[in-house]
Amino acid sequence: MSQAKNTLIGVGAGVAAAGLAAVGAVAVDRLWRDRRHAIALGADEDFTIVPTETRVVVADDGVPLHVEIDQPEGWDDSGTTVILCHGFTLDLRCWFYQRQALIEAGYRVVTWDLRGHGSSGEGATESYAIEQLGVDLEHVIAEAAPAGDLVLVGHSMGGMTVMALAEADPGLFRERVLGVALISTSAGGLHRITWGLGSLLGGAVTRFGPKVLQELSPHQDFVDSALRGGRELQEFFVARGSFGSPVPLSVVRLTADMIFGTPLSVMSAYSHTLEDHDKREALTHMVDQEVLVFNGDKDALTSAVHSAEIVEAIPGAEHVFVKDAGHIIMLEHPELLTQELLALITRAERGRGRAHRPGARHTVTNLSKRRRDAATRPSRVRSRQRA
Repeated sequence: MSQAKNTLIGVGAGVAAAGLAAVGAVAVDRLWRDRRHAIALGADEDFTIVPTETRVVVADDGVPLHVEIDQPEGWDDSGTTVILCHGFTLDLRCWFYQRQALIEAGYRVVTWDLRGHGSSGEGATESYAIEQLGVDLEHVIAEAAPAGDLVLVGHSMGGMTVMALAEADPGLFRERVLGVALISTSAGGLHRITWGLGSLLGGAVTRFGPKVLQELSPHQDFVDSALRGGRELQEFFVARGSFGSPVPLSVVRLTADMIFGTPLSVMSAYSHTLEDHDKREALTHMVDQEVLVFNGDKDALTSAVHSAEIVEAIPGAEHVFVKDAGHIIMLEHPELLTQELLALITRAERGRGRAHRPGARHTVTNLSKRRRDAATRPSRVRSRQRA
């Protein structure tokens, strides 16, 4: 009886998802068509990077973590290694633009897929915790960057991972970490997320979303089948929910592939640790580092209040607040973020060994003029220029 019931639930979930995709696709078609034309530039962009080395780092509980190392010619152990940590439901591909620029600037770059994401393995349900991600990052550093100065960059849950590492190993921050970039992230209070839907509806999604994911996760095949038939529906919701301005369709597709490529069981397992996340005290371990806090005004997940709290807790942190920017800001405005990361590393290397001093800048960046200027440039340039 139980097996029959489960099968019925599975079929029902699949049919419901397929129906949602079909009905939703019709509903959004008119809204999406004009936007799709507007962002079609760069639709054939290739996001492949061939790393210098690919490595599997085994976590303390045996989970294999996929790590890629980019090492520029002539690099030696005295140089700075930049470690990029992606966010929830993404993978290391989200750092495509930053990897290219950092390598060209002569920095060694380490990217990795968080457990349950991308090419990394899955762990036990109870292992999907921010604290465990901090331990995983510690293993990645020990294996892929055992010596030399470090700059740690974290987006969303990746930023929380950096905070967890600071809490678990403050000595590493004192001895080796020169700089930290916290991008579209939060030190706690994620129960306040409204998903851009207002406090009432957004609160309902936050409360009931994890339960829905948990109930759907055993029926991954049905959901995948339904979503494959709703490609444009995926792109519509990803474009609306992830970005604050039009981006190339190739970027939307890459983001959708990452998000919908994350197993529902993994999404469900992480939801509780995200809600319980509170690493505000860990920020005290970053007061002697150069810190960049970078976020957008149209971020539906980690709104401006989260970044403001981080800046308040770290005297002297550089704060760049970008107008017309959503949550996946490294793909939406890559040139601007890359520019700020390179400036952060320069400041960090220049200030090596000196105590961090308060009085850093707070910048509100309005990209409207840049976007108008970009519209007059040749199409190839425009496909690469988000700012």
